[in-house]
Amino acid sequence: MNRPQMTYFEKEDILHLVISDEPEAGSIEVSPNITAELNSDGALIGIEILRASTFIRDSILETVQGKLLEAPHLKSA
Repeated sequence: MNRPQMTYFEKEDILHLVISDEPEAGSIEVSPNITAELNSDGALIGIEILRASTFIRDSILETVQGKLLEAPHLKSA
């Protein structure tokens, strides 16, 4: 696989990122609702995010709020 592929399963609210077509040999929960999928050598081949819409929303809000705090010269709209 040349490029990572992303699939969103709307009904289950799961985002799956495939980095490699290699078979999955194991997985590690890296944080609540985020699982790293590994090949037989322990290299990352995919990521699964449960409750993806909430995770992405919260991540974006956190990033934007952090940037706004770093830029006190900006006025709010």
